[in-house]
Amino acid sequence: MIIVGVAIVMSLAGALGVVRATNQQLNQVSRIETLTKILSPVDKNVENYLLVGSDSRATADPSDPDYKSMGSEEANPGQRSDTMIVIRVDKKDGSISSMSIPRDLYVRMGDSDNYAKVNAAYQKGPDILVRTVQRALNIPIHHYVDINFGGFKNIVDAIGGVHICVNYESRDKATGFYIGHKQCKLQNGMKALAYARSRHFEERIDGEWKIDGTGDIGRGKRQRAFMTALAKDAVKYLVEHPFKTSSVLQAFAASVTVDGGLQLLDLAKKMRPLADGSMKSFEVPVDSDMYKGLYVLRLNPDSSPLLAFFAGLGPAPSQKQ
Repeated sequence: MIIVGVAIVMSLAGALGVVRATNQQLNQVSRIETLTKILSPVDKNVENYLLVGSDSRATADPSDPDYKSMGSEEANPGQRSDTMIVIRVDKKDGSISSMSIPRDLYVRMGDSDNYAKVNAAYQKGPDILVRTVQRALNIPIHHYVDINFGGFKNIVDAIGGVHICVNYESRDKATGFYIGHKQCKLQNGMKALAYARSRHFEERIDGEWKIDGTGDIGRGKRQRAFMTALAKDAVKYLVEHPFKTSSVLQAFAASVTVDGGLQLLDLAKKMRPLADGSMKSFEVPVDSDMYKGLYVLRLNPDSSPLLAFFAGLGPAPSQKQ
């Protein structure tokens, strides 16, 4: 999302120093070379990117105001994929589409016959997560992008904040998110993360607090809208402050891990529709279920057209924002 802005800045600024700084910072992004053999081969119709927000508390700072809601590494050992979104790039017309993967989707892990919620696959390694998503949804994954919680806050702060829009007074008492009335309000990294992580989102309607009963589905919808807002604000900031590109990219490079073959500036060009709001946004049709006392989600048969679209085998279904 940040490199969308970087690509536009580079084309507008025309400053050699900006270009050099950009290349230097992007070269510092961590890469997982072993993912190359796990990822799907090149497809003539589509290119899918698995975006993962990981919830490791290893870098959590006890002095941060949101430390209590985030928790410590001791209390929350290891990593899980808190957010998973597949971005589909159409190779013919350049359009992009997004699809959230619910954390509670019950699937087989990797190539095994063991079942668990999909967010647990990340704890076994990015390669297992990619295999799990490819197998469970029967779609190709061509590239992988991972951003950690702490880095997320730093990126938002580096671009001066991001505008979060709500239709009513809104809150999440678990994460500490709160906006007092209907508005689009500039939020810093800590507050933006509280919104992006919200699983107990509430709105005050007609004087009463009403919790969003859609769970991970509503959460995914808010996160996809947030991606567009972040891209727009990143572009605006970098266009107005082109020589801040290096510092923004420094925050980006320190927070993101990608597969070995991903060309970041090429990705930036492909992600430009994020900034103009033309990205199509989809929800995976799922059914709720209980299995051995565990709340889980399972794919609904109505998911077939959407998954065929992301596999490059069918047209886009009716869009759901």
